[in-house]
This record gives sequence, C-alpha cells and structure tokens, in this order.
Amino acid sequence: MKAHLLIFFGLLMFSATRGGAELAKVSVVKKGELAATVAGWDNRDGFASGAGKTHDLTANCALGGGEFHIFARLRILKQEKSAASFFLDGMHFGFEGAAETIFVNGGAFGGLKLLKRSTEVFERESWIDFEAIRRAGEIMFLINGRKIISVDDGDREYTKIGLRPWRATLQVERFSVAGNVKEPPTPFKFAVPLIDLDQDKRRQVVVDREKGQYLGHPTTCLLEDGKTILCVYPKGHGRGPIVYKRSGDGGLTWSERLPTPESWATSKEVPTLHRVIDAGGRKRIIMWSGLYPARLAVTEDDGQTWSELEKAGDWGGIVVMGCLEELKTGSGHYVALFHDDGRFFTEKGSRENPVRFKLFKTFSTDGGLSWSFPEVVYESTEVHLCEPGIVRSPDGQQLAVLLRENRRVKNSHIIFSNDEGESWTAPRELPNELTGDRHTGKYLPDGRLFLTFRDNTPKSWKSPTAGDWAGWIGTYDDLVRGTPGQYRIRFKENHKGADCTYPGVEVLPDGTVVTTTYGHWDVGEQPFILSVRFKGEELDAKAK
Repeated sequence: MKAHLLIFFGLLMFSATRGGAELAKVSVVKKGELAATVAGWDNRDGFASGAGKTHDLTANCALGGGEFHIFARLRILKQEKSAASFFLDGMHFGFEGAAETIFVNGGAFGGLKLLKRSTEVFERESWIDFEAIRRAGEIMFLINGRKIISVDDGDREYTKIGLRPWRATLQVERFSVAGNVKEPPTPFKFAVPLIDLDQDKRRQVVVDREKGQYLGHPTTCLLEDGKTILCVYPKGHGRGPIVYKRSGDGGLTWSERLPTPESWATSKEVPTLHRVIDAGGRKRIIMWSGLYPARLAVTEDDGQTWSELEKAGDWGGIVVMGCLEELKTGSGHYVALFHDDGRFFTEKGSRENPVRFKLFKTFSTDGGLSWSFPEVVYESTEVHLCEPGIVRSPDGQQLAVLLRENRRVKNSHIIFSNDEGESWTAPRELPNELTGDRHTGKYLPDGRLFLTFRDNTPKSWKSPTAGDWAGWIGTYDDLVRGTPGQYRIRFKENHKGADCTYPGVEVLPDGTVVTTTYGHWDVGEQPFILSVRFKGEELDAKAK
C-alpha cells in the first residue's frame, strides 16, 4: 500500500500574488522538517528525505476550485531515469522519466508527453524551486521560475496532492499547498477483509502491450468450448482503432493482433462484445461501438470473420452497450442498457446546464441484429448514474443493474427489475464495499457472485485502494439487502489516478475466473492489457 502523510496541518494565511487575496495554506514540510511522521521519510539536517516506490509524500488535504499555489523546494538524488514526480490526483509532472526528459501524464494532458531533457532546465542533484500555480482554470508548472508547461483543468477539485520519489531519493526543504483548502476525504476501512493480489505475478498474464501506445478498455467473450476467449480494445483512451485478439487456452496465451474490418479503425468509443442467439438457434457475437451513431458489427462463425461496423439506429450514447442480458420473454429476446449526458444521443446533441445524465434501455427480439429505439430508465441532474452492469438473480426472476455515480456525490447505485426490464425500481445507493465504476460480474461455481470494477469513490470518503483494479465476492442477496459481502480484492495497483479497469470476466469450466482489463500498471508508462486468474477457494484461503 502507498504510505501517505496523514495530517491536516494548521491553516496559515498568506497573500496571493493576484489582487492580494488571502488563501489558506497547508505546510507539509517547513524549514526542513516534516509536519508529521510518515513511513519512508525522516528529518535530516535542514531537509526531509524520502525514497522508495511506495513512499509518497502527500498533503492530506483537498483543493477546491479557484486559484492555488503549490510550492516545493527540493533536490533529487539518483535522478537519472528516476520517474520522480509531483502529482495532482492522476495528473503527473515528472522531473525525469525513462527517456531522461521532463514528462507529464494524465487525462488533462492527453496522456504521456515527453517535454525536454531535464538537464536543459536544471542541473541534476541541484536544489530547485518547483511550483504549480492555477489561475483562471489554467495550471502552470514552473521550475526555478521558468514555465515548463501549462494546461486547462476546468477549475476542478483535487484530493491527492504530493511528491513521489519512485526510483530516486527526494530531499525536501519546503513543501506547501495554498488555495481553497478543504478537509480531505475520510479514510474508510472496509467491513470485510481486503485481499491484495497486486504482487501475485503468477496469476498475471499480459494480453497486449505496445511501448508508447495507450491500450485501454477491453471486453471479452468466452466461447462454448470453455477455452476460447475473444478480446477487443481500443488503441486510445475510450476511442481509437479496435484491436482484436484470441486465446485458445483459456487466457494463458494470446494470439498476435488479428485482422479486422476497415471500419473498426473508425471506432469512436469503447467496443463491447456480447454472445446472442436467435429464435432459430443461430449463434452470433455482436460488437458495439458507441457515441453517435451507435454501430454494430456481427460474427456468425465465432469470430473467424466479422462484418463492418454498421449504424444500429438514429441514436447513440456512451459505453454502448454497458451491459446486455437474455430475456425470458421469448427466444432471441435481449435487453441492453447504456447512458448519455446529452452529447451523443442525437447527431447534434449538447449537454444541458446543469448536466443531465440519462440511463437508457433498448430491446432486441431477433437475436441481437436490430434494436428498439432507446427508452429512458432514469434521468437526473443531481446524481449521474451511468456505465450499467447487469446481474440476473440465481432463481432467474429478477434483474439487478449496478451503476457508477459520476458526480462523485454519492456511492454507486443499484436498480432492480421484476418484469424482464420493462420497469425498474428507484435507484438506491450500494454499500461502500461495492462502490466503484463499470461493474462486471459472473457467478462462481459455488453460487457466490464475483464483481470487478474500478475503485472510485465519492469525494466524502476514500477507499484504501482508491484508483486501483478492485473486486468483490459476496452473494446476490447482498445486492438485495445492501450488505457488504464476503471480501474485497485488489487485483493490481494503478499508477495514474483512476484510469483503469473496464473489465472482462469469464469463468472457465474448472472454476477459474479470468478477468481482463487495462491500467497504468508501470509508473510513467502507457496502460496495457492484463489478465488475472483465480479460483474462489484460493481467495477463501487468503481471507482466513
């Protein structure tokens, strides 16, 4: 686990450089001394010193909107290719990466960018003044008063602010955070055991990796032979040319990238795979690609050949389809759910003010080839429910849909249907143990339910594995009753904010779960596709 500085230091005041406004200030290191004890750091003669991959020096405060001024006077020992960085949530400013350059990384920057050789800006192992200053929604990053880069951030809030030594030793004389300082999110301890598989390398299989290329958001489909798994994912963050791979041994090894139809290179969104069967028993796999218009590709030979992406209707949305489930209303009948925020449902869509999220349902009665015009299940400007994940009850009589809450003001939510998706209950919050993004799940052979998701929480509390690839084991009854389940799992630590984990989940005939997703599994590197394998009884043994 990352070690963080857990202190909300007494607020001091100072005059900002614009308009003489006074901003609250938190000192993390002052006159060379830490404000509190933190693992991996100690006070030396005139500076605090810390080293190691897991020893972040983090101000345990949050920053709201408005101006801020973050200052650090520091020196980096063992600087060469160290990946030492300053971070704001998932935004990183690296003092020197593997390419011996200053680098930035994070969604605001559009991913990893190499800027200039560090030695062009400052001499290695020299004392430097680092600043991050926000004015009018723009953050400037400076070294010794020299602007290195700036980025628009939309005046957003931040809950993680700190320095990361990584492969270096950081010496810090002063480190302060000034601005609209707020109390940090409340740390939370789960009511169930947490099993950490992050370093269990024998369970991990690399599906695909390409140096310098963002690979993200995979989805998988297990064929009826119990060993062939298909996997698709974009070359880019949620959009980009679709990559296609196949495993013939239950995910232990993977093919090279397979040929795809030309239109797959035009995908605008996360692709999703779903097995469907029509009334005549013909099996298909369909692949959705979202935004406007929603498009569909089809294979009727288990992925040997595929159609082009073709328009499914005069509508679109985000993460189309978030989930899809066979219905009991007739052979070849299915329901699928997705969401939109106003921008992509129509050709010239736009967001309302305030932003309104809508959850949609659509039906197919011909084995997934055509789909009804989507209907609204739920809409709100107060809570933004999205990225639905569906689970059918063990007795087959009820559908449950777990939902991400994107305003970060509430936990994840759940809705239920007792009439095959025609009507749904009002949304209610899930327990903390099930709060996250993009829930995907399957039943284990013993009847327990496994769910995996991105660990992301409301601003009011903080998970011990925030931003990482998480999992949960419990029962369907836990969903109904709102109870915390049996245990939580961390599959892998993600090293860039919460940019990870749109997972595929398959259960092999021997009970092995193969769950596959993307993430920033190595610091300073682009995300890649990874599978983790486990059996329920193996985790039971670890939980004891």
